Amino acid sequence: MIKNPFQPYSDKPTTVDGIYSQAEVGLANRNSGILLETLALDVTPTGVHYLLNHFDVPLLDAATHRLEFSGSFKAPFELSIADIMALPAETMPVTMECAGNGRAGVSPRSHSMPWMYEAVGTSEWTGTKLAPLIEQACPDDDVVEITFTGADYGYDMGEPHFFGRSLTLAQIKELDVLVVYAMNGAPLLPQHGAPLRIIVPGWYGMASVKWLTRIEALTKPYDGHQQVKTYQFRTHKDDVGIPIQEIRVKSLMVPPGVPDWSTRKRFVPSGEVDLIGRAWSGGGVPIEIVEVEIANEWRTAILSEKKDRYAWQKWTFSWQAEPGEHVLRCRARDVNGNVQPLDPPWDQAGFANNAAQCVHVFVK
Repeated sequence: MIKNPFQPYSDKPTTVDGIYSQAEVGLANRNSGILLETLALDVTPTGVHYLLNHFDVPLLDAATHRLEFSGSFKAPFELSIADIMALPAETMPVTMECAGNGRAGVSPRSHSMPWMYEAVGTSEWTGTKLAPLIEQACPDDDVVEITFTGADYGYDMGEPHFFGRSLTLAQIKELDVLVVYAMNGAPLLPQHGAPLRIIVPGWYGMASVKWLTRIEALTKPYDGHQQVKTYQFRTHKDDVGIPIQEIRVKSLMVPPGVPDWSTRKRFVPSGEVDLIGRAWSGGGVPIEIVEVEIANEWRTAILSEKKDRYAWQKWTFSWQAEPGEHVLRCRARDVNGNVQPLDPPWDQAGFANNAAQCVHVFVK
């Protein structure tokens, strides 16, 4: 029996705020965030959409790839990409955010991908609805969950596994889950899950499994590593945790003016400055109000109408910039009364930090 060589790395290293290890820099080099200036666009260009890939990117042949429906189905079957593309198609704009977005702002910080604000993007995803395919496979009466397994394989916390997630039958009925083969009008790129992935609108990105190979019906809850060992809100290491699901209410702004190369602090001339940003919340819940903090005073921004259920909303604000040094912040509230906090909510792994963005600006 081959000994697991990664068992010594099952515990995460201790971190120091503001100092990042060589391993974390390596993760940042493999993964990428949105360019905040592209928040001005309704749809994020494909090459700018954020990436979080746990393991190596599988290079799959679309011509031979098959999606397998297996497990406790009365009528299991397989589909080729051509089969799936022949089914009724739907294109859905969806804002997707990584559950780890903002981790670098939580103290003490968990050792992982050191996201700040940039792990978010909105794309137009094209595919077919999942629910009719589940009905076609006909789950057995005692089925409780459906699992989604990708072709990406590796070790996490010393455990080898294919990346997998699950949803209950009730969740599949409630959520507009898509089996997707195109992004922004073009076939999926390898790094975005080609040739096939799922999209779970309104949930954090870990639910939208990439490089999809198998959909399986289970008669007991799924215990895969990425379902139960991580992506849980925990107050301490040994906490059982609460599953992470819907995206928390959040807003971001396009940093105004021009940047300093290394600090990304901004410089603008005095006078009228147009601030632009986006706001979103999970589960397709609309945003009710966005506010911008100027000189310690919160002022209401102009919020655009929500055009697509699962896509972010644009906001604008005209700032009369006066000479000096300023820290701008924005915050959103959704129609359910959820308010974006000013300080990071505590989570042991730094998940779902939706604290208000701070932008440092010098005005001439």
